[in-house]
Formats: sequence, structure tokens, C-alpha cells
Amino acid sequence: MARITSKKKAEINKRLWERANNLHRNRWQTISQKGYDFYLNEQLSKEDEQALNEAGMPTFIINRVTPIIETMKYFITANNPKWKAVGAEGSDVDVAQVHSDIADYCWHLSNGKSLYGQVVLDSLTKGIGYFFVDVDRDSDRGKGDVVFKRIDPYDVFVDPMSRDIFFKDANFIMVRKNFSRTQLINLFPRFKAKINKAGGSGSTAYSHSLRDINKTDNIQPEDITMGLTVEAEDDDILPYYECYSKVKIPYVNVFIKIPPSREELEQINNLVKVQIEEFRREQEVALLETEKKLQEALQSQEMIPERAKLELEKAQKQSEQAIQEKRQQLMSEAQDEATRIEQKIVTKKEYEEFVKTELAKKNIVEAIDFFESRIKVTCTVGEDTFLYEYHLDTQEYPIVPIPYAYTGTPYPMSAVVPLIGKQQEINKAHQIMLHNANLASNLRWMYEEGSVPEAEWEQYSSSPGALLKYRQGFAAPTPVLPASINNAFYTVTSEGKQDIEYIAGIHSSMMGIAKSQPETYRGLLANDEYGTRRIKAWMSNTVEPALEHLGKVFKDVAQKTYKIDKVFRIVQPEAGQGAGEEKEVRINIPVYNDFGNAIGKWMDYETAQFDVRIIAGATMPINRWALLEEYFRWFQAGLIDDIAMVAETDIRGKKNLLERKSLYSQLQQQVSQMEESLKDSAGTIETLERQLVQAGIKEKITKGSLEERKSVQDTQAQQKLLRGKMSSELDTARKQLKTDMRQVLNDVKRTEAGNMPNVSEKD
Repeated sequence: MARITSKKKAEINKRLWERANNLHRNRWQTISQKGYDFYLNEQLSKEDEQALNEAGMPTFIINRVTPIIETMKYFITANNPKWKAVGAEGSDVDVAQVHSDIADYCWHLSNGKSLYGQVVLDSLTKGIGYFFVDVDRDSDRGKGDVVFKRIDPYDVFVDPMSRDIFFKDANFIMVRKNFSRTQLINLFPRFKAKINKAGGSGSTAYSHSLRDINKTDNIQPEDITMGLTVEAEDDDILPYYECYSKVKIPYVNVFIKIPPSREELEQINNLVKVQIEEFRREQEVALLETEKKLQEALQSQEMIPERAKLELEKAQKQSEQAIQEKRQQLMSEAQDEATRIEQKIVTKKEYEEFVKTELAKKNIVEAIDFFESRIKVTCTVGEDTFLYEYHLDTQEYPIVPIPYAYTGTPYPMSAVVPLIGKQQEINKAHQIMLHNANLASNLRWMYEEGSVPEAEWEQYSSSPGALLKYRQGFAAPTPVLPASINNAFYTVTSEGKQDIEYIAGIHSSMMGIAKSQPETYRGLLANDEYGTRRIKAWMSNTVEPALEHLGKVFKDVAQKTYKIDKVFRIVQPEAGQGAGEEKEVRINIPVYNDFGNAIGKWMDYETAQFDVRIIAGATMPINRWALLEEYFRWFQAGLIDDIAMVAETDIRGKKNLLERKSLYSQLQQQVSQMEESLKDSAGTIETLERQLVQAGIKEKITKGSLEERKSVQDTQAQQKLLRGKMSSELDTARKQLKTDMRQVLNDVKRTEAGNMPNVSEKD
């Protein structure tokens, strides 16, 4: 394919805009511009105003469109949109929780409240509004920030064949603006030389507005056709083209094996040395045990010396081999643990350059080819000046539309267009009634020529109490009275106002008109519920899906922008007050190894996988007074506590009030006091329990001592009784022994009596 030159790209951009700015686009912008003019109080064209002036009729209008559009805008933009991120897996939950805080930070940085109001106003008055998600590379001292912007709908030219409500299927979206040469140089200082050489006129060929720009009450961008330099000289107006198109780019999903670094290898070697030394000592002990067993076998003559020597040599060789194998195993396991598999998404061209080296090819585990959509941005100035071209790291256009009445084409209808007919009817009826009243208060006269002094009659004919004369011989002048106006005009005016409210879905009561306001808060709530259903239908079917799509586009851009360690500080205001607490969020926190090298990230925002959802109804207003009345009734009924009641009020310093007077706070203080009392009681009880235990122990000791003493006493008594009994028995035995001995002696004496003389008892 032949390479397209820079000049050719600029010509293609200009030709693409000319083709997109076709008859349908011009017709849509003319109708849309008419609705926008009606909103800006420009409701009479040059032809209408000229015809009214020629008829002597008033040219005033009764603008009913602007209040209705402003009320609709308020209901849609009362609060900021809120996005909620849902993590795809457990490791992404923490990062998903901070995404909402990052979105709030960027929204506040972009003045999102005002921006949102402008986009919704574009949608209501011009048919479509555009958000633009951009990156300010110079923000935060070069770190960059994602910002929300608005694009004027008349500067956007979409592929006419697009049929998606958010233009996701469009082949291109062209943004064409008019800038002065000085503005472009300030926007793109690095392309100053190219911009100075650029040529071409940026002035519009015609205006889509039907108003007279010389008599209009407002100035619109199409009215400004001149530029000025800081030297007070005329500056050229140049067209600036920015084309966004979808292209399919080949990518490769590569899984690369990252081997350990030199420092990590050194650390692994030291660790393996320690483990091998321990294993060596175990092997030496095992070898000694084997040698001892062989010695015992030799001593018992179960083995011959030669066999013992051979077995010992084998054991020594096996020990050395086991040490070597263990070293290899530990080194391999340690390297495998230190080696990580990293997944990278690279372009096909980058992958082909990467695999040219054998080392890189060796470390590739797997490579998967696929195609993915990317947004190509081509920017040119004038007719033939190319500035730059690059690819966004997103799959969807950073331009997010919010149409009002989507027609299946890039040309939606605004909310003002259906009101134009009724507004013209109201204006015409009022002009006719006022013209009739003017004729009735300023009579016209019929007179014969020469019968009255014309200058005097013209000056004083309408003055109260004026005396007017006419000449004799002529008929007296007769007044020409206007025809009485038909009462239908009053009915048309009244019904026209009601019809225009009915068509828009915004009634007078929603604007605070007292005569049609309900008297009770229930009526207010019912009015908010039923009266805003038309707006809620548009919110739920178009605005909220568009905001959800905007949140997803923001997520893609933010993840490609915030790749470094960054701290976000967000002020979260307290409800109903201007000041609040400051919240700090930090992402991409580096994780270091023992050598001080970054080896990963904690709260890695770039690679986290999560989905974004819009919180439905977050931007809608709330009827504060009616809601507070309802909360008060719930509080009186006991359905909610005082914390929930005070939280919904606008009382200043209500946080401190809750801390001082909340029922829960009082109960908490009582609970704290009771806890302290309980602790004291528990301590007293514990002391008493210890004393009781000690008293029980003493009682048991005393009881044991008494029992032991009683036992000793009983033993002593028994011993004394036994000793007495034994002494008595001994005496008896002695007496019996003496008796027996005397009997024996007597027998002996009797036996020896015949031979020997008698022996006395004493002998």
C-alpha cells in the first residue's frame, strides 16, 4: 500500500467534512438553530418583524419556552452523576472502590457541574449534547489528568450511516472548529511553523439562523467572523479539523518468562549453600552410621573385610551423588520460584521486533494473535496542513452524545421544536389583542378634506379633555372604531399556555406558581412523582445510559493515563453544607524487594478489571421540604431514630449536634458508664472470689488438721488401752506362771519326799 503523504491526509480530512456537511446535515442544523433561537428569545424572523411593522402591529413576544427549558434542565442536572465500579475478581475489588473517587476528582477538576448543565441544555435546545473525554498532559506538573469537556453540537459531523444512539458504529466522527491563527499557535506551540504557513478561510458560507443578526438581542458563535492578535491587528480565521475513526489493529497477547536477575541469583546461591551444608551434614552422619553397621558386621563375622570395604566406597559415592543432585534440585526450584510469567499486550509490529533475538524467543511461553479496535485521531488545519496523527488506547470514541429525541440517525430533534407552533400561536394572539386595544385607545377619524386643521388634530386628538375644532360648512369628523375582538382569542391564549406545558411535560406548579401548588406535602410529593415522569422517561432511557457509557469511556482513558504512583485528595462535603472532610486516595503504590528495586504495584489501577455502572436517579432533585416533613412523621412514629432524622436536614454543624444530642450518643455514654461500673463490680467480685477461695482453703486445712489430731488422739487412746490390756494380761500370765511353777515344785517335792527331807516353800 502506498504511503499517504501529510498533504494528502489534510485534503482527505477537508473532503470528508464537506461530504458529512450534506443537505440533511444542513437541514437539521437549520431546524435545530430555530429551536435554539426560540430559547434565546429570538422568535421573530426578519420577514415576520417586517410584516408586523408594516401593519403597525407590535413585535413583542410572550416567551414560554425559556422557563420550561430551564426547569427541565434543573430537574436533570440538580445533582452530579455518580458512577459505581464493580470488580471482576477479588483482587480488583479494592481498586474498583477507589475508581468512583477518581471519577469525582476528575469531574471536579473539569468543573463538571457547569459542564453537565451545558451539555443537557444543548440536548434540549439543539437536539443533542456532546461530552468529550480528554487528557491534559500538562496538568499536575506533567503527570497528566483526565478531564471532561463539552463540544458544540454544530461543530460535530457524524457518519450519516450511523444507527447507534451513541454512534458506536460510526466509521468516523469529525470535529470542525474555527480558530484564529493565534489561538491555534497557543494550543499547539510545537506546530507553530506549520500553522503560520497554513491557508484557507474558516468563515461560514451562510448562517443557519433566520434572525436578523443586526437587530438581535444575543450574539452567537456564527456571528463572530473576525480575529484579533495581541497587537490589535486582524487575525486570520482558520478551519481546524479533528477526525476520529475506528481502525482494526493487530495485537499479540504474549506470555513472557522473566528469569531472575543477577542479585536474585546471588541471593538464591546463598540460600542454596545453606541448605546444601545442612544436607551434607546429614549425609556425613548417615555415612558414619553405615560405617558403624559395617564394622559390627565384620566383628560378628557376617561380612568379609573386602565386602565391607566395597560397600563403604559405594556409600561414599552415593552420598556425594546425592549432594550434587540435591544442589541441582534446590537451584532449579529456587529459580522456578523466582522466575515469573508476565502477560503483555503488544502490537504485531512490536512483537515481530521483539522475537528477532534468540533469547527473547526462548523466553516466550505463548503468543496469541488477535485484532482490536482503536481510535485513530487525525488533526489538520486549513486546506492542506497536517498537524499530527496518533491512536488512542480506547475502543470507543471519546465523544459521547446525549440526544433528546433520537430519530435513528445522527440528526435528533430538540425539545423546543414541538413547542415552536404553540409559542407562535401565543405570540400572535397577544399581538392581535394588544393591537386591538391600541386601536381602541387611539381612535382614527374620518373627515372631509379641509374640514379640520390636520396638524392640530394629529397632536391633540388623543389628549384627555382636548377641544378640537372643525370648519363650518363641512361635515363633522366621525371616529373609526375598531371591531370588537372575538373572545376566542382569550381562550386561545389560555389554552395555548396549557398546551405548551402539556407538550413539554412541565407544568406551572413545578415552577413554583402558587395558584396551582398543592397545599400539603403529600401533594408536593405526588406532584414530583407524577409531574416528572416525562423527564424521568428520558433520563432512564437516554441520559443515564449515556452517562454510563461516558463512565466506561472515562475508565478506559483513566487507566491508560494514571500509570504512576499518584495521590488524589477529594473534599467530600457534608450534606447541606459547604465544607466537608478531605479524603485521600492513592493508586499504583510501588512494591520493593530486599534490594530496593520495584518488583510490582499495589492498588495497580492500570491492570485492574472492573465494570462501571451509573447510579440511577443520582442527578434528579429531591423535594426537601416535603421529604423532611415525611421524615419527621416517621420519626414521630418511631420508625426511624434521631440520627436518620437529623442527617436529612440542612442544620449547620449537624455532625457535632449528633455527637452531643443523639439518643444513641446518650445511650453510648450510659453504656460506657455501665461498663465502667461493671468493670469495678467485676473486680470486686474477683477479689471476693479470691478471698472466698483462700477462706475455703484455710477451712479445709483447719478441718484436715482437726481430723488428723483426732486420729492421733484416737490412736494414742487405743494404744494406751492396748498397753493397759497387755499389762493386765501380762500380770495374769505372770500369776498363772507362778501358780504353775508352784504346782510343779510341789509335785517335785512330793516325788522326792520319800528320799529327801521336806523343802519349805521359801526354798
